[in-house]
Amino acid sequence: MTLTALPTPLLAAMLGLAIVGLPQIMVAQSEKAMKALADRDLEIWNKGNLALIDELCAPEYVAHNVNQLLDVEVKGAAAMKQYVTSVRTSYPDLHVRMDELLITGDRIIRRWTATGTNTGPLPGPAGKLPPTGKHVEVSGVDVIRIVKGKYAESWSYWNGASVLAQLGFNITPPSAATQK
Repeated sequence: MTLTALPTPLLAAMLGLAIVGLPQIMVAQSEKAMKALADRDLEIWNKGNLALIDELCAPEYVAHNVNQLLDVEVKGAAAMKQYVTSVRTSYPDLHVRMDELLITGDRIIRRWTATGTNTGPLPGPAGKLPPTGKHVEVSGVDVIRIVKGKYAESWSYWNGASVLAQLGFNITPPSAATQK
């Protein structure tokens, strides 16, 4: 039997099912592609594969790295490569693992844990801090917006004060005299 030989109501129902089922297939495929992006991103941090930045990030990519002590906004692939190099210089044995991954619409939301030993200088609010040789562990959450299959913008939230405390630095609140 050909499609033209099918009764009109049956043909309409079959087409309706095909159309309704299509977005679910497309969502599953895009979720798979977005998960692959998040997995590949770990290679940038864990292995220092800077070439992947051009592959994964849109040219106008902006990363908002938000923590209590030093907010960093990284704009563009070249700046992102410098930022990753700086972090990996501070922590050459850096290892990031993905603890949880959620994909919703055009967003990747991931919870992660990073570990590393501080053997290089650290950027700080008052300039470079000396290496301590201490091992740290910090967890955070990233929210990444995807446009045309690439990272367009991300927000990374983690506890910078916890990292400094693990490294042995003291955080001293300002005195009343310095606040005037």
